[in-house]
Amino acid sequence: MTDTAFAPELRDKIISDPDVILEDRDLMRALITANERAMGANIVDLRGVAMERLERRLDRLEDTHRSVIAAAYENLSGTNQIHRAVLRMLDPVDFESFLKSLGTEVAEILRVDSVKLVLETLQDDSDPALRRLGDVLCVAEPGFIQEYMRAGRGGQVRPVVLRQTLPHSEAIYGEAASWIRSEALMRLDLGEGRLPGMLVMGAEDPHQFKPSQGTDLLAFFAGVFERGMRRWLS
Repeated sequence: MTDTAFAPELRDKIISDPDVILEDRDLMRALITANERAMGANIVDLRGVAMERLERRLDRLEDTHRSVIAAAYENLSGTNQIHRAVLRMLDPVDFESFLKSLGTEVAEILRVDSVKLVLETLQDDSDPALRRLGDVLCVAEPGFIQEYMRAGRGGQVRPVVLRQTLPHSEAIYGEAASWIRSEALMRLDLGEGRLPGMLVMGAEDPHQFKPSQGTDLLAFFAGVFERGMRRWLS
């Protein structure tokens, strides 16, 4: 079929359905560029300028749209993880199993490399009763949790702290401190008359926990864990 024979069909198609042209950004850009060349270099086509600006705005809106969708999906995925971890945490029927599940099934569900429970106490960590609870439990002297969460800074300690690990993290992670690179710290209120506790999640990825991330889901998880601990301690 020759170009001359094809032209009437193409013309009729465009007249009957102009959206074919209007909705094609590349084709509209080509037509405007051809129109500008026909008008010459001394004439500015404001329609072309307006279209370029609209295209830039559209690109920004599309980027924002993708970012919002990605954030919503990530939040939904994180919510599902927390819910699954909470359900698993409610299964054990004794305190020892409760703690051990933190370092195994719960850590796996949350996709973290380490979970530790830090309790302030005057009791020696060499006590056989403490050793039976496995390597999830860490005991520390009173005041340790506040200082560790504060990291030498003044001001009020936030309930949840996300950051990269500090040089003196061996007190919590032991030998694993050489490869744990980021951590989530959750302060625990274990009830009136009791010293505070701290739930710690550690990750090898230095960017898994960052100060810029939201803490609502972790605060919820810490609240459930806190209530479970009060039940076991009572």
